[in-house]
Amino acid sequence: MERRTIGAAALAVGAVGLGCMPMSWAYSGTRQRGEESLRAVHRALDLGSTLLDTADMYGPFTNELLVGRALKERRQDAFVSTKVGLLVGEQHIVANGRPGYVKRACDASLRRLQTEVIDLYQLHRADPEVPVEETWGAMADLVRAGKVRALGLCAVGARGGRRSGGRLHDATIRQLQRVQQVFPVSAVQAELSVWSPEATEALLPWCEARGIGFLAAMPLGNGFLTGTLTPGEGFEPDDVRARHPRFTAEMMAANQPIVAGLRRVARRHGEDVTPAQVALAWVLAQAGHVVPVPGAKRERWVTENARAATLRLTPQDLAEVAQLPGAQGSWE
Repeated sequence: MERRTIGAAALAVGAVGLGCMPMSWAYSGTRQRGEESLRAVHRALDLGSTLLDTADMYGPFTNELLVGRALKERRQDAFVSTKVGLLVGEQHIVANGRPGYVKRACDASLRRLQTEVIDLYQLHRADPEVPVEETWGAMADLVRAGKVRALGLCAVGARGGRRSGGRLHDATIRQLQRVQQVFPVSAVQAELSVWSPEATEALLPWCEARGIGFLAAMPLGNGFLTGTLTPGEGFEPDDVRARHPRFTAEMMAANQPIVAGLRRVARRHGEDVTPAQVALAWVLAQAGHVVPVPGAKRERWVTENARAATLRLTPQDLAEVAQLPGAQGSWE
C-alpha cells in the first residue's frame, strides 16, 4: 500500500488506516465480536493499513485491550494511535486534562495496548477547566520520557454549527495555535468525507501549510456512504446513528442521491469498485498528508477499504463528486 507521512517527524503509515472504535463501542453492540474484530485487525496489517486508531474511552478501555492483543503479536507491523482526555460515565462524558491524570492515563493505555511506546497520542478534547497548554505540556513530557513518539489533536466537536462553513473549525485552529507554542503537533483528526467536506475550507489547508498530518475521521459518513444502509431499517438503541440527525428514515432517503453519485463514479472504474472506495479515494485526493481512518470490524470491510488506496479518481470524477448535493439533516 502507498505510504503517507504524518507530521514533521515524517512518521510513515499506510494511506488508509483502520478505525477500531466500532469493534467495541458506539455501533450496534449485538454485532460486536472480539475474535472477528481481531481477525479484522490482522487483515488490515496484512494489507498495509498500519495505522490502528483507538482511544481509552472506547468501551471504555475494551477497545485498547482488543488492539493490544494484536499488538502483542505484531507490534512492528503497526502504527498505534490512541487518545486521552475524555472519561465515560453512566450517562455522560466529561473531559479531564489535568497533567497528573494524563500521565496516569498514558501508563494505563500502554499496559492495555501491551506496548512500550504509543506512536501517536492524541488529545481527544481539551478540558475547559484546565489551560490546554498545561495538558499539552504533560503530553510533551511523555514524548521526552520515551512513552510517546508524537502528539495529535482531535478537532473540537462542532456539528451544531454545520452551516457556518469555514468557521466551523475556528475553535480547533485556535487550540492548535496555542499548543504549537508548547510542543509540535504532528497530526490533527477531524471529520472529513464527501458528505462532510467542511474541513477542506480552513482546517485542512492550515495543517498542510505547517506540515501537519490530517487523519480523516468518519470518511464513510458513519457507514452511509457505503450504500449498504437501508432507509427506515433502524438502529439499535446503543448505536450513535439512532440519534444522528442524518440517519432518520426521512433524511436517509433524502440523501440517497449522494450514494447514487458515488455509484456512478464507481461503475466507470470497474464492476468490483464500490461507493465506499470512491468515497475513500475522494478523501485521499484532497491532499498528500491526508490519511482516512474508516471504522470497520469485519475482514470484508477492511479489505474493501484498503483497496481504495489504489483507486485514482480522474478530474472528471472529482468534478462530479463536487457537484453532488449537500447532505441534509433533521436540524435543517
